[in-house]
Amino acid sequence: MRTRSFTLAAVALSLGILAPALQAQAPAGEAEDPVATLVARLTLDDYKTTLKGLTRFGDRRQGTQRNRDAVDWIEAQLQGVGCTNTERIFYNYPPPPPPDAGPRRTPPRGGAARRRPGPNEGDLTTATGGRVGRRGPGSGGSTIFGYRGRTGVNRDLMAQPDERIRELNREEPVDGDRSQVYCTKVGTTRPDEMYIIGAHMDGHGVNEAVNDDGSGTALVMELARIFSAPDVQTERSIRFVLWNNEETGLNGARAYVAQRQEMQGVEDPPGSGQFPEPRWLGMIQHDMMLWDHGAPGPDGLVSRDQRPEADVNIEFQSNSERADDSMKLAFFFKAANENYATDYPAAVGPHMTNTDSTPFMDIVPAISLRENERGAQVGAGWDPNWHQPTDVWTTYTDDDFRLGLNAAQTTLAALAQLTSARLDN
Repeated sequence: MRTRSFTLAAVALSLGILAPALQAQAPAGEAEDPVATLVARLTLDDYKTTLKGLTRFGDRRQGTQRNRDAVDWIEAQLQGVGCTNTERIFYNYPPPPPPDAGPRRTPPRGGAARRRPGPNEGDLTTATGGRVGRRGPGSGGSTIFGYRGRTGVNRDLMAQPDERIRELNREEPVDGDRSQVYCTKVGTTRPDEMYIIGAHMDGHGVNEAVNDDGSGTALVMELARIFSAPDVQTERSIRFVLWNNEETGLNGARAYVAQRQEMQGVEDPPGSGQFPEPRWLGMIQHDMMLWDHGAPGPDGLVSRDQRPEADVNIEFQSNSERADDSMKLAFFFKAANENYATDYPAAVGPHMTNTDSTPFMDIVPAISLRENERGAQVGAGWDPNWHQPTDVWTTYTDDDFRLGLNAAQTTLAALAQLTSARLDN
């Protein structure tokens, strides 16, 4: 326990603006550590049950009844576990074009999207004589190494072999009004300061969107359950947000920022002690949490088994305006993983991209937790189920679900310390 306290204190001091949140976190013994107690309340069965519940709505594609039903179900679940102050953000998709953008062109829907082949042909020998090495740029400023697998988005209904899942996903999206739900754990002494914990609940690909992003959605819902228990108090506020329209361009997260950024820290009504939008201290996103089976081979195929060296990837964006603070937050999460996670380690990377933390990254420290690095690994085909008909419940094993649970343990442990969580006897 002495080692744990020293490690977290050292990281806290390096965080600067985050250090005050940890002044009271110096547990004298394992039995007195509220963080360990809270982490132990996360179980594999509970995580799987929440995730399984999301599969009843198919891929939850935006602009469909199954998506709207899923938002309603998520709100009911949050209220059922005690996070009862649920609210919604309303917006329109697609958003109106800028005044000088000219007429909007609606992209075609339906049919199978052309998939990028894994370019593992020809002479890939490196300058040092290796079989294959650096392959070129990936998204977010990353670099891809090694063999690449196929990636793309399935739009073909008949590519899904399961008739039940096909019927769940038959309806095509319609443009119009959208909503997304969130709830808030209100801080006891600093309710005007808040961490945002997010995941996107929409998916696509004619599947059950188990990994992308039921795995992150279930994680956020489980954290809402733990922190909403009547014996848990936090000094700072925590907001649990389930974004919509991530797959269409982060539209739900962008709508949140557009509507609420200027409301930060404003007491409403004045003198009430109520802050509808507390000041943002950090944004932590969770997107694709289950599959770390290694790199594709020369044939573009990935192992069926979770690799023993699987890890949780914690990413920040190195060219964002808040890169230094985001990096410190990422390493704080890594320290929390080392002290409290049960099965898999964490690694920090500098290329956070293509997820709902992006609209926040120039405003507030922002990180993303994933199964793999988004640009260099997911973008290179390390997850063959990404946006494919195979992103269904039966694809995954408990080794995969444990990786998602491990990410939940990591975020819960870090968040409990950042918000000065305590347990009332």
